[in-house]
Amino acid sequence: MHAMAQAATEAVTGAARTAPATIGDSEFDRDTAVTLREEGVYDAELSAGWTIIHAVNGGYLLALIGRALGEALPHPDPFSVSAHYLTASVPGPAVIRTEVVRTGRTLSTGQASLLQYDENGDEVERIRVLATYGDLDALPDDVRTTALPPAMPGRDHCLGPSDGAPEIPGSSAITERLDIKLDPATVGWAIGAPSGKGEMRGWFGLADGRDPDALSLLLTVDALPPTSFELGLTGWTPTVELTTHIRCRPAPGPLRVAITTRNLAGGFLEEDAEVWDSADRLVAQSRQLAKAPRTA
Repeated sequence: MHAMAQAATEAVTGAARTAPATIGDSEFDRDTAVTLREEGVYDAELSAGWTIIHAVNGGYLLALIGRALGEALPHPDPFSVSAHYLTASVPGPAVIRTEVVRTGRTLSTGQASLLQYDENGDEVERIRVLATYGDLDALPDDVRTTALPPAMPGRDHCLGPSDGAPEIPGSSAITERLDIKLDPATVGWAIGAPSGKGEMRGWFGLADGRDPDALSLLLTVDALPPTSFELGLTGWTPTVELTTHIRCRPAPGPLRVAITTRNLAGGFLEEDAEVWDSADRLVAQSRQLAKAPRTA
């Protein structure tokens, strides 16, 4: 009887260890936490776990700033967030300064700057954001769209780390925190045969199983490998500007992300992203301007 009880206890303990994280109690939530120092000023710690090659991922930073704005503004959910990336962020302490620009009945607008300190102790602005917030639960149900979910294989037929999917050149800690399965049609770059189409598609989730919400969508739009890989260019593709629109609260379950680039010119490219939830709804859209990697 004792052995049976011990086995049952171990089974319960094992299930608890593998249970998915919940919204509000996950690595993403802990690493995007902000602490109010004084009105409009928040302290944060940029985690090294969200780096891409040598810099902190822009989507993670956007989510962290988005959390601070969500606390500073009277409305809970990001609707439109536009960020200009001024200098590369590094792991370590940061300060977010927010300002309420306007408040209304259904929408409020604010701005925020993320700053860090240089070796002399001087503040260096990393990102400046202008954002409009509202309440996604108050939106009407009317949908009129010609948009369709991305045409891509089911998750079991896409490629992740356990399937031998390629690592991003230069390595990145962020991949350990994400559950991404890429469409095989967009990983030709890994075998030296990029398609030249400037497309990247995949299934997206957080590695600890946390379901998506409006805040995590700010990470999702900038979490897949860059489309420049399929254009035959590898290396860091730093974001210059990123605008994200959150269209509705995502349903639980994995997301599908499709990113396209139609024009690389003068050393810069655009990336247009769509994020679809498990209920086949378009939950987020974004466009960013990024600096293309240098050619060999």
